[in-house]
Amino acid sequence: MSGQPLAGLRVVEFASFVAGPSAGMTLAQLGAQVIRVDPLGGGPDYHRWPVAARNGESLYWNSLNRGKRSVAVDVRSERGRELVLALATAPGADAGIVVDNAVGRPWFSYEALAARRADVIKVHIGGQAGGGPAVDYTVNTEVGVTDLTGPADTRTPVNHVLPAWDLIAGMTATTALLSALHRRERTGAGAHLQIALADVALAGVANLGWLSEVRERGDRARHGNYMYGSFGADFVTADDGRVMVVALTPRQWDALCTATGTAKVIASLEQTLGVDFADEAHRYIHRETIAAVMRPWFAGLPLDAVGTALTDAGVLWSRYRQMSDVVADFEAGAGSQVLTELDQAGIGPVISAHSPIREDGEYGPVRPAAALGADTEQVFAEVLGLGDSELGELRATGVFGTAG
Repeated sequence: MSGQPLAGLRVVEFASFVAGPSAGMTLAQLGAQVIRVDPLGGGPDYHRWPVAARNGESLYWNSLNRGKRSVAVDVRSERGRELVLALATAPGADAGIVVDNAVGRPWFSYEALAARRADVIKVHIGGQAGGGPAVDYTVNTEVGVTDLTGPADTRTPVNHVLPAWDLIAGMTATTALLSALHRRERTGAGAHLQIALADVALAGVANLGWLSEVRERGDRARHGNYMYGSFGADFVTADDGRVMVVALTPRQWDALCTATGTAKVIASLEQTLGVDFADEAHRYIHRETIAAVMRPWFAGLPLDAVGTALTDAGVLWSRYRQMSDVVADFEAGAGSQVLTELDQAGIGPVISAHSPIREDGEYGPVRPAAALGADTEQVFAEVLGLGDSELGELRATGVFGTAG
């Protein structure tokens, strides 16, 4: 048995898009046997972009399903549904665990599962708590994040490209699942856990204090690339490079003043304004004045020289880059060790990633995604004990699809 922390755990994932599959991938990276269930021909995310330029295969699907086993079943048939229910509720202390985001699938409800196995753990990820649909783009607009994002000289809402709430919902699902498993090991109780994407987003902005702030102060003005509540700003260098500089702590602030040679001017500015820039609130309030003082230093040096000076002084900073720069670093062997090359069946070489969780300083293994349905017969033979004749019948009647 593998030495990974979740080795031996079996999870059935019946989900699509980001939140559910990312939860399953995280569990698989920690050693769990995650069995992804798809309808014949694949779910609604099977061909989702981004796709490989060479053959149109979904990079998205193959990336979020790495390390899982894949079964494809005709879930429109009574026999197919029976098999999926049996798979999800199979006996064993490390089984009877389900992650799904299905809508309109009453045959796979918690009640249907619990009727077969009373201690089943089901984590359901939905859009709205009331059952309505939602995705990251619609949730972001609802909670007001798009009103804060974008240039300071316009109030046109700007959508955020990163599906942050989906990813956070996936992590929330893994936390919920492992918590319920811990309780089941102590008490024998199952669990019906429900996570709404809209709730994840609302909880997130509330827990950051943003909603309370609005109640007391009104809607926050846009800040463009300035950081809110402290000093953080972007600067352009002599060769049109661009850097983001952040000073959260007094030490970081002192380092920035030292690196830019503006300490004396900043001290005079403090005296004139009657403020103390050791206080991040004061740095925030006077951010534009501070940036104007420092901007000539950045504009007078090329990016490499700016970077060296900032790093040597201990400034918290980073370059503005494109993803192609990240890829170039990876191909040159200069990128983060969390990234790795992987030969993905059906696509070829792709850039993959280890789990960001390191144990004793080491990243865990990384495995490719299985082809759609590649493990169908083996999984049902292992878990449910189906023999060759029954597997052949299921194949012949179209309940099982062919791999790939």
